[in-house]
Amino acid sequence: MASFVMRAVSRLTGARSFSVSSAKHAKVSVLGASGGIGQPLSLLLKQSTLIDELSLYDIANTVGVAADLSHIESVAQVKGFVGESELEACLKGSNVVIIPAGMPRKPGMTRDDLFKINAGIAKSLAEACAHACPEAMLCIISNPVNSTVPIAAEVYKKAGVYDPRRIFGVTTLDVVRANTFISQLKGTPVTQTQCPVIGGHAGITILPLLSQVEPKVDFTDEERSALTVRIQNAGTEVVDAKAGGGSATLSMAYAGARFAFALLQAMNGAKNIVECSMVESDVTDIPFFLYAACSRT
Repeated sequence: MASFVMRAVSRLTGARSFSVSSAKHAKVSVLGASGGIGQPLSLLLKQSTLIDELSLYDIANTVGVAADLSHIESVAQVKGFVGESELEACLKGSNVVIIPAGMPRKPGMTRDDLFKINAGIAKSLAEACAHACPEAMLCIISNPVNSTVPIAAEVYKKAGVYDPRRIFGVTTLDVVRANTFISQLKGTPVTQTQCPVIGGHAGITILPLLSQVEPKVDFTDEERSALTVRIQNAGTEVVDAKAGGGSATLSMAYAGARFAFALLQAMNGAKNIVECSMVESDVTDIPFFLYAACSRT
């Protein structure tokens, strides 16, 4: 049996531990599997030996995506589910549910604009999860994460199945970007560069802790300011570069898979698995806060 210790990277609070069930033979469900994030995310998940069953759900085209992925020579068995009538069957028995469903951000759109569209999607999918697999780990990618995670929490509370240790906002892309940009700037090995990111997952709420970067590097005030702004606005950088052709889908799929693999490893008892995530927290007065999760046995 594994347990996690939630700790603030900034050391504002003490450790908090909780238990999760084993996932040695894991079923992972992806809700929004036919979309720009969902397809590459599902491809990455299909390659993992941590997953025995991969269930893909969307409102259209999922059967084709599942058929395509099923030809890949890896362990996971893939099934596709289409439409609300098949959602419960997709979710039953899931150990981990990942939700990338929703409208991507387009040029000129704010996360407030996204909220008007994606809040209802997040709510309905969270309701289905609370009913069909309340003990699964729920990993929310759908933006704006600062809002969709609290929405999911309220849905679970209303259903009487809320466990704050099982709902995560996937903010790993901020960490991935920070690591990459720091490596490019300072010449550190990119695969060994680690920068924790706390706060939230939108604009100025994204707070990279540049003083905590490993391996240790020094920044001038100008470098620190420019790097922080670039990390905070990296999503807009991609949206503008795609010129109306989408948002950060490929890098988000990578980040989502990285978080899922870390979660599955921790559920299987691996020690010292650390990822940043938005979770319910008492670190600040804000009920949901992005900080680090560390697994231990």
